[in-house]
Amino acid sequence: MKIISMARLRTRRAAFTAALVAAAFTFALALVPASEAATSVTAGPRPTIVLVHGAFADGSSWDAVVSRLQRDGYTVDVPPNPLEGLSYDSATLRDYLDTISGPVILVGHSYGGSVITDAATGDPNVKALVYVDALAPDQGQTAAQLINAVPGSCVGSANLILVPYPGAPAGVEDAYLKPGIFGSCLANGLPASQARALAATQRPLSTAAFTQPAGVPAWKTIPSWAVIGTADHAIPPAEQLTMMKAAHAHITEIDAPHLSMIADPGAVTKVILEAVHATA
Repeated sequence: MKIISMARLRTRRAAFTAALVAAAFTFALALVPASEAATSVTAGPRPTIVLVHGAFADGSSWDAVVSRLQRDGYTVDVPPNPLEGLSYDSATLRDYLDTISGPVILVGHSYGGSVITDAATGDPNVKALVYVDALAPDQGQTAAQLINAVPGSCVGSANLILVPYPGAPAGVEDAYLKPGIFGSCLANGLPASQARALAATQRPLSTAAFTQPAGVPAWKTIPSWAVIGTADHAIPPAEQLTMMKAAHAHITEIDAPHLSMIADPGAVTKVILEAVHATA
């Protein structure tokens, strides 16, 4: 009869146990959706992704991006941007960010880019900034200065309807884009019916937002990513490139209008997730 030594028996038992553990781990991974498998092994917690809308819009402009991010298991917040002026809007966002524990990926569209640039300065929880067809001002720059730095923007005084409102500071009014040019200005390439609906439901931007200078920009200390729609008629792509290069952003250009998160939400979501994974 063959006699197996105790040492050899212990070796076989250890190997058998290791095989069982490996099999269990493989089975557990098989239960994890493919889109989450890569992130399930990261050390830190998943970030909250905060999306900030721009002028003449509200949070619904992010709907298609929100659904994609939520489908991948991310917590997504879309706080309202007051559109009252840079100092007020950035302070409002800063207070909102203070209520979130853990890491944050902060995304801004259009004028919302100015807001995130101011609001995130000095916030250690904000791990990345993502600019979507957005302004990224340096200290002292204004939205009006940046929009007009390169000829071609459709957001000019001739295309605005100015409406007074109660309690407004002297010389400040609400600005709306004229419905007749809204589609060609912001929504070129989208179905005409969708452009008309967006024009009818637009929110006004205070004229103070055009003239208030930016503070110390968050992109000086926080890594940045950018989506630039090459068919953007509101913020000329050439000016976006200048701003994003100054911010040392990782730049992705796509064939889309100013409302690229509506026209191509998949591409915008992809860049947001690139920022998530790069800063995990």
